[in-house]
Amino acid sequence: MVTSRAGSTTSLPHILTIEDFKGDFSFDALFGNLVNELLPSFQDEDADLIDGATGHDGLPNGHMRVPSDTVKLDQEPLFPEVDALRALFRDSFKELVDLKRQIDGRLQNLKQEVAIQDSKHRKTLSELEKGVDGLFDSFARLDSRISSVGQTAAKIGDHLQTADSQRETASQTIDLIKYLMEFNSSPGDLMELSPLFSDDSRVAEAASVAQKLRSFAEDDVGRHGINVPSTVGATNASRGLEVAVANLQDYCNELENRLLSRFDAASQRRELSTMAECAKILSQFNRGTSAMQHYVASRPMFIDVEVMNTDTKMVLGDQGLQAGPSNIARGLSTLYKEITETVRKESATIQAVFPSANDVMSILVQRVLEQRVTAILDKLLIKPSLVNLPPVEHGGLLIYLRILAVAYEKTQELAKDLRAVGCGDLDVEGLTESLFSAHKDDYPEHEQASLRQLYQAKVEELRAEAQQQSEAAGTVSRSKSGSNASAHQQISVTIVTEFVRWNEEAVSRCSLFSSQSASLAATVKSVFNCLLDQVSQYLTDGLERARESLNEAAALRDRFMIGASVSRRVAAAAASAAEAAAAAGESSFKSFMIAVQRCASSIAILQQYFSNSIARLLLPVDGAHASSCEEMGTAISNVEVAVRKGLLQCIDTVMAEVERLLSTEQKTIDYRSPDDGNLPDHRPTNACMRVVGYLSRALEVAFSALEGLNKQSFLTELGDRLHRGLLFHWQKFTFNPSGGLRLKRDITEYGDFVRRFNAPSVDEKFELLGIMANVFIVAPESLASLFEGTPGIQKDGLRFVQLRDDYRTAKIASRISGIVAES
Repeated sequence: MVTSRAGSTTSLPHILTIEDFKGDFSFDALFGNLVNELLPSFQDEDADLIDGATGHDGLPNGHMRVPSDTVKLDQEPLFPEVDALRALFRDSFKELVDLKRQIDGRLQNLKQEVAIQDSKHRKTLSELEKGVDGLFDSFARLDSRISSVGQTAAKIGDHLQTADSQRETASQTIDLIKYLMEFNSSPGDLMELSPLFSDDSRVAEAASVAQKLRSFAEDDVGRHGINVPSTVGATNASRGLEVAVANLQDYCNELENRLLSRFDAASQRRELSTMAECAKILSQFNRGTSAMQHYVASRPMFIDVEVMNTDTKMVLGDQGLQAGPSNIARGLSTLYKEITETVRKESATIQAVFPSANDVMSILVQRVLEQRVTAILDKLLIKPSLVNLPPVEHGGLLIYLRILAVAYEKTQELAKDLRAVGCGDLDVEGLTESLFSAHKDDYPEHEQASLRQLYQAKVEELRAEAQQQSEAAGTVSRSKSGSNASAHQQISVTIVTEFVRWNEEAVSRCSLFSSQSASLAATVKSVFNCLLDQVSQYLTDGLERARESLNEAAALRDRFMIGASVSRRVAAAAASAAEAAAAAGESSFKSFMIAVQRCASSIAILQQYFSNSIARLLLPVDGAHASSCEEMGTAISNVEVAVRKGLLQCIDTVMAEVERLLSTEQKTIDYRSPDDGNLPDHRPTNACMRVVGYLSRALEVAFSALEGLNKQSFLTELGDRLHRGLLFHWQKFTFNPSGGLRLKRDITEYGDFVRRFNAPSVDEKFELLGIMANVFIVAPESLASLFEGTPGIQKDGLRFVQLRDDYRTAKIASRISGIVAES
């Protein structure tokens, strides 16, 4: 701390001490402590000066007003304490130097003491390190001795354990030999055995001992090649352990039966712990097979007749197989769910009781499928004979196939459910397949037979309907056959769709029963061939019936053809009959066209079905798809042959009516009008109008019914036939110029009509007819130039020119003789 200042510098006390620099040192605080005693009066004076300067003694020019006392201040020193401060600072500096020397001395002493102590510490540390190294060596030697002692102890322990094991084995061997001698004493004598074999509390031990003795005895007998007697009381104890083997067999059987009885009793009481104990002991006998089979066989669902009756009642109800596939499917679903739940409950018991639970589950599931499921399948699936098919009224073959599919599908689902519950190593899917093997082997034949039966039944149904309709209309007598009654029956696309639906259902069953692509393709192909036969036969028969109508109409026309020399009454009656025959022909023509249209629709349905459903099943097998396409083409070709025959008959029918109209309506004066001075008639003849009207009416249905090549070929052939028919018809008349104009007008009308055929060859022929009609119009001297200008008409024109009424008078033959010679 700073002390009071004295009068002289030499007599000053210590100003600074070591304590001033300890702790939180601050130079400002140290300086303040040094000068505070010298500066207070100066600070007060300075404060007064500051206060005076802030008063109102200032001049207007900004200078301070100097008081009178300032003169005195100017005469005295401005800082009178400066000398004292200088002396104070000087003394402080000296004391600081002295303090520094003192501190340096102390630091030097401390360094020396630290060096001495460090040397002592290093020496001590070195001695400690040597001692620790020695201690580590001692620990290493001790650890080595401990390890050696431990190994020796382990060897001793092993020897002791081996000795104990050998002693135990020897003891057990002695006991086993004693037990073996007991069993080998006399045949069938089990009364003198040790208490072990009769004590119920030691059954497990007795079973283990008996199995060991039996194994040893059988091995010994086997080595000596001596047959073991199989019946109780048989004696052949002259050598070996034959008697022991027989007695042990009897004892094991008796013990096994006793354990099974105890197991059954515990099972009745649901004592799972006792059941598990018995099952564990029984596992020593043939790996517990007898216990597993005994447990499974004792389940109520295998021995209770009421359960079997309930199963049948649940699936078939009161109606039996007539309940229908849908009801049977629901019944099977319910039954199989119950079976799955029963197996699941048994699985919980089996898991708690048997050491080899998977083996027991395998036996249980196999028994369920082979007994309970097979029993209900035998009642459901009664394979019908292919020789004597079941009647359609009772469902026919179809009901059997539908029930078979339902049973197979539901049983497959049951197999999956049982697999999920657990069935050990059992091939449950393969076992399920084997349940249906007898039915699947003959399935393709039954499916095809069913389709044929359905088709035959449908044909008979349609025939019966046609018979009823004919009888109701009074057109067919009751004595006529059914085939005649169905002669006018029309093809129905709905029926063809029904054929396809049958086939689609059959193909779905094929996919269900066939897992291999090759077998599936073969079965589907045979089933689809049935559809091809059915559709082809049905359409062909329908077309034949339509053709029969055309034939009947033709017969009517031929029946009422009369000669020229008949009475007026007979002629009128014949004309009326001819009109009726014509109406019948037109009706049969329309019916055939409708049949052709429905054939086209039916074939389109068939082809669409093949593309959507059949092709994908045949493609995986080489050649199957191509072969099926070829067979489908053959079936369609058969239908097309019938269509072509019918279309030709339709043309005959149309042309017959055209000829009838021309012969009845065409008058001689149509083409040879009298020259009465009146204007010529430029309208088509009445015969032409009637023919065009008839053709328009008749062919309206043909335009809508036919398409593609059928339509094109039909119209082209009809156009050619019409052209030839008109040529033949016009050769019956003679023509004057006005008649030629009338003919040209008829040809124009015919040409306009046939232009609707879109047949270029026909259009060309009628255009030439129009040009050829000019041979009746031009003057005789212009005929040669006409023939030379249009060579295409020369053949027919030279023949028709002879029909001019002035052919002889105008000597036309000589005028065209040159052209005739060239042709």
